[in-house]
Amino acid sequence: MPHFAEGSALRQEASDEALVAQAKAGDRMAFSALVERHYDFVFRTACKWSGKRSDAEDIAQDVCIKLASALNSFDGRSAFSSWLYKVTLNAVRDMQRARSRRWKHVDRFAEVHPEDAPPEQEESATAKELWAAVRALPEKQRDAVLLVYAEEMNHAQAGEIMGCRETTVSWHIHEAKKTLRGLL
Repeated sequence: MPHFAEGSALRQEASDEALVAQAKAGDRMAFSALVERHYDFVFRTACKWSGKRSDAEDIAQDVCIKLASALNSFDGRSAFSSWLYKVTLNAVRDMQRARSRRWKHVDRFAEVHPEDAPPEQEESATAKELWAAVRALPEKQRDAVLLVYAEEMNHAQAGEIMGCRETTVSWHIHEAKKTLRGLL
Protein backbone atom coordinates (compact mmCIF):
# COMPACT_ATOMS: atom_id res chain seq x y z
CA MET A 1 0.00 0.00 0.00
CA PRO A 2 1.55 3.36 -1.01
CA HIS A 3 2.32 6.01 1.53
CA PHE A 4 -0.09 9.00 1.42
CA ALA A 5 2.56 11.33 -0.04
CA GLU A 6 3.28 8.80 -2.78
CA GLY A 7 -0.46 8.58 -3.56
CA SER A 8 -0.60 12.37 -3.78
CA ALA A 9 2.34 12.41 -6.19
CA LEU A 10 0.71 9.74 -8.35
CA ARG A 11 -2.54 11.73 -8.45
CA GLN A 12 -0.67 14.89 -9.48
CA GLU A 13 0.74 13.00 -12.48
CA ALA A 14 -2.60 11.36 -13.39
CA SER A 15 -4.56 12.78 -16.30
CA ASP A 16 -7.78 14.66 -15.65
CA GLU A 17 -9.70 11.85 -17.32
CA ALA A 18 -8.15 9.24 -14.98
CA LEU A 19 -8.95 11.37 -11.95
CA VAL A 20 -12.52 11.88 -13.19
CA ALA A 21 -13.00 8.13 -13.59
CA GLN A 22 -11.63 7.53 -10.10
CA ALA A 23 -13.75 10.32 -8.61
CA LYS A 24 -16.89 8.97 -10.32
CA ALA A 25 -16.11 5.61 -8.70
CA GLY A 26 -16.13 7.29 -5.28
CA ASP A 27 -12.42 8.04 -4.77
CA ARG A 28 -12.44 11.17 -2.59
CA MET A 29 -8.71 11.74 -3.00
CA ALA A 30 -9.07 11.79 -6.79
CA PHE A 31 -11.92 14.29 -6.47
CA SER A 32 -9.82 16.41 -4.12
CA ALA A 33 -6.91 16.29 -6.59
CA LEU A 34 -9.21 17.50 -9.41
CA VAL A 35 -10.50 20.39 -7.33
CA GLU A 36 -6.99 21.34 -6.20
CA ARG A 37 -5.64 21.13 -9.75
CA HIS A 38 -8.37 23.33 -11.27
CA TYR A 39 -9.41 25.72 -8.49
CA ASP A 40 -7.22 28.62 -9.69
CA PHE A 41 -8.53 28.15 -13.24
CA VAL A 42 -12.14 28.25 -12.00
CA PHE A 43 -11.43 31.34 -9.88
CA ARG A 44 -9.66 33.24 -12.68
CA THR A 45 -12.44 32.38 -15.13
CA ALA A 46 -15.14 33.47 -12.69
CA CYS A 47 -13.27 36.70 -11.99
CA LYS A 48 -12.96 37.57 -15.67
CA TRP A 49 -16.61 36.88 -16.33
CA SER A 50 -18.12 38.39 -13.20
CA GLY A 51 -15.75 41.33 -12.97
CA LYS A 52 -15.54 41.17 -9.17
CA ARG A 53 -13.11 39.25 -7.02
CA SER A 54 -15.67 38.70 -4.24
CA ASP A 55 -18.20 37.24 -6.71
CA ALA A 56 -15.48 35.07 -8.24
CA GLU A 57 -14.68 33.62 -4.81
CA ASP A 58 -18.35 32.73 -4.28
CA ILE A 59 -18.65 31.27 -7.77
CA ALA A 60 -15.48 29.19 -7.41
CA GLN A 61 -16.72 27.75 -4.13
CA ASP A 62 -20.12 27.04 -5.67
CA VAL A 63 -18.51 25.26 -8.64
CA CYS A 64 -16.42 23.10 -6.31
CA ILE A 65 -19.52 22.13 -4.32
CA LYS A 66 -21.59 21.40 -7.45
CA LEU A 67 -18.74 19.53 -9.08
CA ALA A 68 -19.34 16.42 -6.98
CA SER A 69 -22.79 15.86 -8.48
CA ALA A 70 -22.08 17.41 -11.88
CA LEU A 71 -19.07 15.17 -12.49
CA ASN A 72 -21.36 12.34 -13.59
CA SER A 73 -22.47 14.46 -16.56
CA PHE A 74 -18.88 14.65 -17.90
CA ASP A 75 -18.87 12.18 -20.80
CA GLY A 76 -15.30 12.66 -22.03
CA ARG A 77 -16.25 13.91 -25.51
CA SER A 78 -14.34 17.13 -24.80
CA ALA A 79 -11.40 17.94 -22.56
CA PHE A 80 -12.22 18.10 -18.86
CA SER A 81 -11.02 21.72 -18.79
CA SER A 82 -13.51 22.68 -21.55
CA TRP A 83 -16.33 20.98 -19.66
CA LEU A 84 -15.27 22.68 -16.41
CA TYR A 85 -15.20 26.02 -18.24
CA LYS A 86 -18.86 25.49 -19.19
CA VAL A 87 -19.76 24.56 -15.62
CA THR A 88 -18.04 27.74 -14.39
CA LEU A 89 -19.80 29.93 -16.97
CA ASN A 90 -23.13 28.45 -15.96
CA ALA A 91 -22.36 29.28 -12.32
CA VAL A 92 -21.51 32.87 -13.31
CA ARG A 93 -24.80 33.15 -15.22
CA ASP A 94 -26.75 31.63 -12.32
CA MET A 95 -25.31 34.23 -9.96
CA GLN A 96 -26.06 37.03 -12.39
CA ARG A 97 -29.65 35.83 -12.90
CA ALA A 98 -30.20 35.53 -9.15
CA ARG A 99 -28.80 39.00 -8.59
CA SER A 100 -30.95 40.37 -11.39
CA ARG A 101 -34.09 38.91 -9.82
CA ARG A 102 -33.22 40.36 -6.41
CA TRP A 103 -32.12 43.74 -7.66
CA LYS A 104 -34.33 44.26 -10.68
CA HIS A 105 -33.84 48.02 -10.74
CA VAL A 106 -30.11 48.04 -9.98
CA ASP A 107 -27.51 47.80 -12.69
CA ARG A 108 -26.19 44.23 -12.38
CA PHE A 109 -23.01 45.03 -14.24
CA ALA A 110 -21.42 47.26 -11.64
CA GLU A 111 -18.17 48.99 -12.42
CA VAL A 112 -15.11 46.96 -11.47
CA HIS A 113 -13.42 48.55 -8.48
CA PRO A 114 -9.64 48.20 -8.14
CA GLU A 115 -9.95 46.28 -4.87
CA ASP A 116 -12.24 43.76 -6.61
CA ALA A 117 -9.95 43.15 -9.57
CA PRO A 118 -7.55 40.22 -9.44
CA PRO A 119 -3.94 41.29 -8.87
CA GLU A 120 -2.92 40.25 -12.39
CA GLN A 121 -5.56 42.55 -13.93
CA GLU A 122 -4.21 46.00 -13.23
CA GLU A 123 -5.88 47.66 -16.19
CA SER A 124 -6.20 51.30 -17.11
CA ALA A 125 -9.50 53.11 -16.54
CA THR A 126 -10.26 52.87 -20.27
CA ALA A 127 -9.72 49.13 -20.32
CA LYS A 128 -11.96 48.75 -17.25
CA GLU A 129 -14.69 50.72 -19.00
CA LEU A 130 -14.32 48.52 -22.07
CA TRP A 131 -14.59 45.27 -20.07
CA ALA A 132 -17.56 46.67 -18.13
CA ALA A 133 -19.21 47.41 -21.50
CA VAL A 134 -18.38 43.89 -22.71
CA ARG A 135 -19.99 42.40 -19.60
CA ALA A 136 -23.15 44.41 -20.41
CA LEU A 137 -23.44 42.90 -23.92
CA PRO A 138 -26.11 40.32 -24.71
CA GLU A 139 -25.07 36.91 -23.37
CA LYS A 140 -23.87 35.24 -26.60
CA GLN A 141 -21.94 38.33 -27.73
CA ARG A 142 -20.36 38.70 -24.28
CA ASP A 143 -19.41 35.03 -24.21
CA ALA A 144 -17.82 35.15 -27.65
CA VAL A 145 -15.81 38.30 -26.91
CA LEU A 146 -14.57 37.09 -23.53
CA LEU A 147 -13.62 33.65 -24.83
CA VAL A 148 -11.73 35.01 -27.84
CA TYR A 149 -10.16 38.15 -26.39
CA ALA A 150 -9.89 37.53 -22.64
CA GLU A 151 -9.23 33.79 -22.80
CA GLU A 152 -7.30 33.99 -26.10
CA MET A 153 -9.17 31.09 -27.68
CA ASN A 154 -9.64 30.73 -31.39
CA HIS A 155 -13.17 30.81 -32.80
CA ALA A 156 -13.36 27.02 -33.06
CA GLN A 157 -12.45 26.57 -29.37
CA ALA A 158 -14.94 29.25 -28.35
CA GLY A 159 -17.59 27.55 -30.47
CA GLU A 160 -16.99 24.26 -28.68
CA ILE A 161 -17.56 25.90 -25.30
CA MET A 162 -20.54 27.93 -26.50
CA GLY A 163 -22.08 24.95 -28.27
CA CYS A 164 -22.18 26.59 -31.69
CA ARG A 165 -20.26 26.73 -34.95
CA GLU A 166 -17.11 28.76 -35.52
CA THR A 167 -18.92 31.05 -37.97
CA THR A 168 -21.56 31.79 -35.33
CA VAL A 169 -18.83 32.88 -32.91
CA SER A 170 -17.47 35.19 -35.63
CA TRP A 171 -20.93 36.67 -36.14
CA HIS A 172 -21.40 37.28 -32.39
CA ILE A 173 -18.02 39.04 -32.23
CA HIS A 174 -18.91 41.17 -35.25
CA GLU A 175 -22.21 42.20 -33.62
CA ALA A 176 -20.46 42.89 -30.30
CA LYS A 177 -17.94 45.18 -32.00
CA LYS A 178 -20.75 47.15 -33.63
CA THR A 179 -22.50 47.53 -30.28
CA LEU A 180 -19.30 48.53 -28.47
CA ARG A 181 -18.44 51.14 -31.12
CA GLY A 182 -21.82 52.72 -30.46
CA LEU A 183 -21.28 52.72 -26.70
CA LEU A 184 -17.70 53.90 -26.62
